[in-house]
Amino acid sequence: MYRFRALPVVLVAALFLTSCFGGKKTADVSSTTGWKYNDPESGGFEVVLGAEQETGPGLVLIEGGRFTMGRVVQDVMYDWNNSPRTVTVSSFYMDETEVKNVDYREYLFWLRRVYVDYPEVHRRALPDTLVWRSPLGFNDPYVQYYFRHPSYNTYPVVGVSWLQANDFCLWRTDRVNEQILIRMGIQDPKLDQVNENNFNTEAYLAGLYEGTVKKNLPSLAPDQEERRVMIEDGILLPRYRLPTEAEWEFAAYALIGNTVEERMFERRMYPWSGRNVRNSRPKNLGQMMANFVRGRGDLMGVAGSLNDNGSVTVDVRSYWPNDYGLYCMAGNVNEWVADVYRPLSNEDVDAFNPFRGNVFTDLRRDANGNVVGKDNLGRLFVDTVLPADVANRYNYQKGDYRNYRDGDLKSAIGVGGSWTTGEDDPGSGRMYAQSEAQADFNTLINDNARVYKGGSWKDRAYWLNPSTRRFLDQESSRDDLGFRCAMIRVGSPSGF
Repeated sequence: MYRFRALPVVLVAALFLTSCFGGKKTADVSSTTGWKYNDPESGGFEVVLGAEQETGPGLVLIEGGRFTMGRVVQDVMYDWNNSPRTVTVSSFYMDETEVKNVDYREYLFWLRRVYVDYPEVHRRALPDTLVWRSPLGFNDPYVQYYFRHPSYNTYPVVGVSWLQANDFCLWRTDRVNEQILIRMGIQDPKLDQVNENNFNTEAYLAGLYEGTVKKNLPSLAPDQEERRVMIEDGILLPRYRLPTEAEWEFAAYALIGNTVEERMFERRMYPWSGRNVRNSRPKNLGQMMANFVRGRGDLMGVAGSLNDNGSVTVDVRSYWPNDYGLYCMAGNVNEWVADVYRPLSNEDVDAFNPFRGNVFTDLRRDANGNVVGKDNLGRLFVDTVLPADVANRYNYQKGDYRNYRDGDLKSAIGVGGSWTTGEDDPGSGRMYAQSEAQADFNTLINDNARVYKGGSWKDRAYWLNPSTRRFLDQESSRDDLGFRCAMIRVGSPSGF
């Protein structure tokens, strides 16, 4: 019979050290130095283990992957601006629905309540309700009632420009993260925020916002008892933003419900299976799958049997969601995406997370690590946001966009501008014109042209295809154009 014998103390110690430094490493010990994490006696280097991203309000996880981005229908417009190519999109989050009127009114209420000395901030954020006016149509009641009346609370907001949509995303990021800190007992609600003294995620992380601190996180560092929340804690969410064109198209097709073991059994034409715009299920046979124009002058069908139950827009949760659980990815309203429009972006952008419109800027810091900026006279300062900058905070665009390979370095050349190729504007002449004789030519394709997708209540079925794309100036708005927000998925593509 085998008898267990006690191991010598030295051997036990050796086995312990081997377990720490030889084979498998314990989770709370650095595999680089052997020092412990989260241990005051080891210096107090704090590491959050097993972190998982919280799903923000209104968001749905879109598991990424490979897909064929581009046309699956005949290019009846002969734009040739989205030829098929294989790309990969990393996982991200997207709003379940389009942003609603009530959501945008909440945003306006906050701006008016906080920026009491800068009414221009609130005014600039107002949607253009005059988009409903038509020279030969009586749509005037929508000008007054569509955005404000509670009957339209859950209808998509329209009349919002690309710039205003981005400002909304910025505001939403700050409000969600502020609420997270309040929910965790780190900050107390501060409803008397005024002007520049309001919660901003970047300012908080940079140590430039105090607010009303209820209880900071305990610090394990020997020289301090408590500390502020950092990115490394995984508490604050990444920023809300507009989805890229690739993300939007990937989410609309929702091929997660159309594949078996990486085999796609049908290339979808719409966000649903099949080649028809009517429901093929016996229970809902023949019902319209989206809100669009069925034919000339037919926007809603015959009284008593309305085909899409909407004269203009409809509730954002109308019809059936796609396989990701997203509503109205076809029809209802078109949606802004983040990309700058170029006809041949498909030939230039990356195969992984393709996107056109990057802006690269760096935060400058002084020797003490404080953020450095410039005042209106160009003088350096170390401070929070200057009062003069507050009115621009939600409507400020800086820098030019890098447009790799298209030769477009000065893309907005007006009447009388130089179209010759020279040191001042290399590439512009090659891209748009070849001689001074064509100097009266103006292009709509410039760095302010933004892509929108999805089709709307006033579009034909052709535009319901997620691969179709159109563009509009980023400061323009329409009665059939809204938006929804997205957010990066950090960590594993599908969670634990």
